[in-house]
Amino acid sequence: MLPVELERGCLGDKAWVGMQINADLPWFSGHFPQQPILPGVAQLDWVIQYAQQMLAPGWQFASVENIKFQQPVQPGQHLMLHLEWRAERGQVIFSYQRVGDGQQVSSGKLGLRQ
Repeated sequence: MLPVELERGCLGDKAWVGMQINADLPWFSGHFPQQPILPGVAQLDWVIQYAQQMLAPGWQFASVENIKFQQPVQPGQHLMLHLEWRAERGQVIFSYQRVGDGQQVSSGKLGLRQ
């Protein structure tokens, strides 16, 4: 249930993924039919999956340490996910920004464990 990837990159302990949020994602099903928005749990799921793929293979989700959802994400938007891995703390710091206006839609820190 990942979004359509438009680009991805990784440099050291930082990674980024550009994505298209299509209306046919199962996450939108039943989540406010009159005005669909992407659930926060979907955003967290993607952070975990991309962090494990790109920065922390073998690490598993452990905790939500801090999270802010500032703007709703609607179908059709383009987002850029930024990840920073802090292995010594077992922590991934993330932020999602809308492509175009650069407005941050969510951010936070997740704990991972081996």
